[in-house]
Amino acid sequence: MKKTITTWLAGAALLFAFAGALPAMAQDVQAPETATTATATAAAPAAPAVAAPAAEAAVPAAEAAPAPVPHKGDTAWMFIATILVVVMAIPGLALFYGGLVRSKNMLSVLMQVFMVFAVVIVLWCVYGYSLAFTAGNAFIGSFDRALLTGIWDPAQGAFAYAATWSKGVVIPEFVFVAFQGTFAAITCALIVGAFAERARFAAVLAFVVLWFTFSYLPIAHMVWFWTGPDAITDAASAAAEGAKAGWLFQKGALDFAGGTVVHINAAIAGLVGAIMIGKRIGYGREAMAPHSLTMTMIGASLLWAGWFGFNAGSALEAGDIAALAFINTLLATAAATVSWVLGEWIFKGRPSMLGAASGAVAGLVAITPACGFVGPMGGLVIGLLAGIICLWGVNGLKRLIGADDSLDVFGVHGVGGILGALLTAVFAAPSLGGQGIFDYVANKASPDYSISGQLVTQLWAVGTTIVWSAVVSVVLYKLVDMVIGLRVPEEEEREGLDITSHGESAYHS
Repeated sequence: MKKTITTWLAGAALLFAFAGALPAMAQDVQAPETATTATATAAAPAAPAVAAPAAEAAVPAAEAAPAPVPHKGDTAWMFIATILVVVMAIPGLALFYGGLVRSKNMLSVLMQVFMVFAVVIVLWCVYGYSLAFTAGNAFIGSFDRALLTGIWDPAQGAFAYAATWSKGVVIPEFVFVAFQGTFAAITCALIVGAFAERARFAAVLAFVVLWFTFSYLPIAHMVWFWTGPDAITDAASAAAEGAKAGWLFQKGALDFAGGTVVHINAAIAGLVGAIMIGKRIGYGREAMAPHSLTMTMIGASLLWAGWFGFNAGSALEAGDIAALAFINTLLATAAATVSWVLGEWIFKGRPSMLGAASGAVAGLVAITPACGFVGPMGGLVIGLLAGIICLWGVNGLKRLIGADDSLDVFGVHGVGGILGALLTAVFAAPSLGGQGIFDYVANKASPDYSISGQLVTQLWAVGTTIVWSAVVSVVLYKLVDMVIGLRVPEEEEREGLDITSHGESAYHS
């Protein structure tokens, strides 16, 4: 009877969150109607990583050049990049996390990652994409693209396009929707590693629905949304379009592929969850070694491979910046793997497979915000520092905090994300081989770049993300705990969540 009641409460919480999110986040400002024909610019890139649909970037009809048409090479690359991000999450993240828990909880972690990914993709297409990537105000978008309306115009038989970082270059908006949806899904899935082996499945799903709505979407909009480059022709138009952008984008925050939006955002939510749910039974007294480092190594390898889509795909074109992000993702990850393993070898006396896999993920996390802005040698330094500093994050810092962050979500994604976001300000400088900031009025790189000024801007982005995610997470965990209960009973935790929550076992003798 208790399980039945819990199931009904979980379902009610999901429905309540979905129904309540729509009116609660509705905007008073109505965005301009978005064009859907192939003869109008229909969309624009978001912040330093992505693009967003917005017809307000269109040039007045009297001055309009021939409508841009998607290049098949760019479109094909974005299909591949999207698939690579899916592979990052399922099976990549699922296997990486699954191998790190005890065998009695293997399937529970796989199930949590798999279902969180699926649920968030549905929510993304229903309302998430619209709230993140349409014009509304500086903190959240509108419902202009709710249910993905307006992207296909059956009356005219035309699709809408999303702009890239180059003026007059577009991709099909549906591809951009799918690409960004995978970002949202893997961000939410990252959180579950912090409280693995002890959380109720229904509580995990309910929390993710709420957190996605009230933390991920606002941060994504604040950091990544703008109306794109196509309407920018002079200083006045640049100021006008900039005023429509997300709050942190207006401040000039640089986040190419998700250091703040993805990693810091998820890591703070995970850390709050680990603290509020409490430590695992026997933590610090019983052995809780990973049950399959083979699975973890496979997962880490899939994460590394898939991350090329995550980072290089954020250029939205198959061009030079995608190539820069690609080489930085390769180099920084390798460097972090080397520095983590060497640090572990020096301080612990032995190099480990767990260290190598963790180092690779640390490098991937740290280079994410910087990959399209810094030169390869900047990427090398970021990777080397990420390996050592994240090694401290999962050992020294973890002990200082005292939380049972089961799979070191904060130590790797939080510490690595903060490090990468701040170092982006340093190594994006043209004097250090970086790309600087592009001036869409002059159509060339801006000659004015201040490392100290950009560092202050990056601190704003990091601080805002930490505070926003922390406050939202505390409220939502408390709400879910009141309605469903965050933690499984002690006897279920001891037996393992595979059997008690799902009636299955990962392995049979």
